Amino acid sequence: MRAEDIERLVTLSRPAVHPSGAWAIVAASRPDLRANRNVGQLWRVSLEDGSRRRLTGGAADRAPQLTPDGRTVLFVRPDAADKPQVWAMRVDGGEPVQATAQAGGVLEFAVSPTGDRIAFTSLVVEPGRYGSVEGVSAAHESPRLITRNRSLANGLGSLVGRHAHLFAAALPDLDAEPRYARAAHPHDEAGTTDDAPHAPQAIKLSHGDFDHAAPAFSSDGERVLCVTARHDTRDDDLLTAVVEFDAAVAEGEPHTILSSRAGLAVSEVQATPDGGFVLLAAKLGESGRDFVARSTQLFVLEQPGAHPEEVTDEATVDLGEVGSHATVVEDGVLVQERRRGRVRLMHVTGGGSKELIGGDLEVLGHGVGSGVTVATVRTPTSMGEVAVLGEHGLRVLTDFGASLAQAGIVAPTEHELATRDGGTVHGWVWVPEGPGPHPVLLNIHGGPFAQYGVGVFDEAQVAVAAGYAVVQCNPRGSAGYGREHGAAIRQAMGTVDLHDVLDFLDGSLDEHPQLDRERLGIMGGSYGGYLTAWTIANDHRFTAAVVERGFLDPDSFAGTSDIGWFFAGEYTGSDADAVRAQSPMAHVGKVTTPTLVVHSELDWRCPPEQGQRYFAALKRQGVDTALLLFPGEDHELTRAGQPRHRLERFEHILAWWAKHLPTPQNHT
Repeated sequence: MRAEDIERLVTLSRPAVHPSGAWAIVAASRPDLRANRNVGQLWRVSLEDGSRRRLTGGAADRAPQLTPDGRTVLFVRPDAADKPQVWAMRVDGGEPVQATAQAGGVLEFAVSPTGDRIAFTSLVVEPGRYGSVEGVSAAHESPRLITRNRSLANGLGSLVGRHAHLFAAALPDLDAEPRYARAAHPHDEAGTTDDAPHAPQAIKLSHGDFDHAAPAFSSDGERVLCVTARHDTRDDDLLTAVVEFDAAVAEGEPHTILSSRAGLAVSEVQATPDGGFVLLAAKLGESGRDFVARSTQLFVLEQPGAHPEEVTDEATVDLGEVGSHATVVEDGVLVQERRRGRVRLMHVTGGGSKELIGGDLEVLGHGVGSGVTVATVRTPTSMGEVAVLGEHGLRVLTDFGASLAQAGIVAPTEHELATRDGGTVHGWVWVPEGPGPHPVLLNIHGGPFAQYGVGVFDEAQVAVAAGYAVVQCNPRGSAGYGREHGAAIRQAMGTVDLHDVLDFLDGSLDEHPQLDRERLGIMGGSYGGYLTAWTIANDHRFTAAVVERGFLDPDSFAGTSDIGWFFAGEYTGSDADAVRAQSPMAHVGKVTTPTLVVHSELDWRCPPEQGQRYFAALKRQGVDTALLLFPGEDHELTRAGQPRHRLERFEHILAWWAKHLPTPQNHT
């Protein structure tokens, strides 16, 4: 695929499965260069033959959920002010009706088991901040007094005077007469506005200087569960609690279901019909900050206040892939497990677990209706398809990825290669057409507790189409290979992870003689930017490098990143000499490799000063370098940035490779 083919990258939401098991609704989304945004609508997909029809016509409809009776679909769509709101419509057609009208938009929502109301979280801001008062710009706001570690969030910015609160609201009447805009009247006074409500009045359930997430209803629909941190030491740890509020009481007091003293970071809670709860959560050790390689696990709570029982094994099981969620079924719980570059669907009971969906795919989401198990999956040729599990195994029903396949997708070769200390490292190699020798790009993923997978990956596909062999692996520190593998680089960054990526590169060169050993590039983002910068300070075989949104200086990271207050200390330690021994910035003087530095101005995860200072140091010492800085983008540029910026990023990176590693397909 070419860089402009990012428009063909169609991804799918988790499926909303009709109670009959006859069809499901998914949201499809793709980058659009003309609109310069991700666009998409809801689709109704037959689970018999995969036929589909578009249900909605919005620019960016997403996150569909069905009411329990299957008659109404609720989803998120931007309103006239471009704030995400919940909308509702009949599944058999009709105009969507606005269900929320929150000034701060809707972050997450849940449908009650009675089907007559929703619960949701929304940002509530202090008056006078963040555009809440017309005419008061950011430059005219009052100063922000910062007393907490958590004062920033990537993709949002400052958190001062801004909290995510929990709300509940009745569903709108879909048969009511539409809302009409009020016309001006000759006797209107100055400031007269149209005060007719856009949506049912929502009840604000929570209050105080706390944040709330992951809303879910109790099994009877009378209470709303959520995840929050309300304990006194919440500024010094990552622990969370599960609480519930009465769904009909404004700003009521929460009832604790699971205390933060349980030592967990909870990502999801679901009520069970017998009065218990299932949790997706990670253990955080005695400090409450011991997050390195802590896999998300399934826990069961028999009743409020009970001790959480760990159902899955932390040493070997990881349920923490982005989008992972749990579904309570009659005889257990369905969960998504990432393992060795795949994400499979598992059925878990107290007696063990069973794989339902596996193979060369990544499960993005799942649902059940009338005993029919449905999943959206990423495959080696598609970013998202609907699949159904039947008597004869898994059937992929749709062809959302057909356009991408037409653009040309190259299949990689999977390898398990030896490392210098007697172990192995797992990864993939893409080879362009033709005899070679092909220049090689060594890609390194972010995280570090993440994984490269078997699903189609635009970074590799664009590079291989430009004539480059691509080598990428999951070194120690990665997810999907057990806790020991992930924790191997704790306070030892740039050691065995460096050895693994270089050993995989050397092994790949041996396995594929058409690869050019003398023309090597290296690149990576976030942690991948870290390891790229660290590699070129310690190994000078590479012709050129791209260091993108990198974690480059643990010292300054601690005061500027939204996660800096805990991340650097847990990964690199607190001993000054040991931190320096793991810091690319401390060793930048050894770099001679031509290096393109890429960063985004609104990146609060790895702040731009990391890249700016690294670039300045390279410039001072005479290294061939450039800084590519994107306005209006944050840490998620390559995955969710403006499509035009994503295209321009590819163009600049290919131009850098054309300058230093030209190919017949990519040259100056």
